[in-house]
Amino acid sequence: MNIRRVRFDHPDAVKLNDEVQAEYHLRYGDGGDATVLDAADFTPPRGAYLIAYDEHDRPVATGGWRSQDLNDEGNEDGDAELKRMFVVEAMRGRGLARRILSALEEDARAAGRVRMVLETGTKQPEAVALYTSSGYEPCVKFGYYRHYAESLCYAKQLR
Repeated sequence: MNIRRVRFDHPDAVKLNDEVQAEYHLRYGDGGDATVLDAADFTPPRGAYLIAYDEHDRPVATGGWRSQDLNDEGNEDGDAELKRMFVVEAMRGRGLARRILSALEEDARAAGRVRMVLETGTKQPEAVALYTSSGYEPCVKFGYYRHYAESLCYAKQLR
């Protein structure tokens, strides 16, 4: 696998984002994640967006982080919010999500962020398993979905 930093509006990122949104819709029936994201959110040093490419240069996994600080949605100063973690179905079970997650944590840590936070949902048990096995613990709910019963929020100290 070749992991590359790209812009959130790169054509491969857009393609994978469309796929993850379709999967969210299948699982939750709500049209996908309504969290507002902008390509600028993932611009270093305030964020990063990564895509893993297979041996045929096909985009197969993605994820990003964006800086968050104390706000009215429950974030704390120094947060790095994980977004759009996704692996195409044919490539699941090969450790790609764990590799992307590790690279994102390292990048956020190098950028001076102190805590990685994420929001997932009750209908994504494989995501919950990845995060809890990677040292993430439940935290106070934050973000767009903080008032939804199906929302699950996790955090991991980066320092």
